[in-house]
Amino acid sequence: MSVSADDAASRRNLIVADIVARTGIDDAMIDRLIRGFYARARRDPLIGPVFEGRVHDWEAHFARMRDFWSSVALMSGRYHGQPMAVHAPLPVDTPHFNRWLELFAETAHELCPPAAAALFIDRACRIADSLELGIAIQRGEIKAPPRRPDLWRRPARQEPQ
Repeated sequence: MSVSADDAASRRNLIVADIVARTGIDDAMIDRLIRGFYARARRDPLIGPVFEGRVHDWEAHFARMRDFWSSVALMSGRYHGQPMAVHAPLPVDTPHFNRWLELFAETAHELCPPAAAALFIDRACRIADSLELGIAIQRGEIKAPPRRPDLWRRPARQEPQ
């Protein structure tokens, strides 16, 4: 069964409309969240230096983060970057990710309605988990176990007797 592009777009629009109706998330809220978060993050003694050492054009960074969070929260497809490639060389580990989440959650709770804050925080946790795991794997701190082909083979088919 094939789904037409129109059907897929229609379903996506319904999903986004539901998200907006439940949460009130829009571009203005995303912008407030981003600016509020970075105002805190830039002053933070642990993660502030990471941002300050790498972000030189804050308005361009805000625009990129608006596109990112619009894609994450509203499925806009506006973000086309590679977060893992950007974050992998950074001097960050578990305490940095935890602090990022703590500041992000504080900001979301302060600036967003509860349903929007919950959605943003859920996505932020998933993003942090993914980035932290990917970075640890790239650094060789975590090794993926070797795949076991025997687990994926189907048993020989038994012929009825």
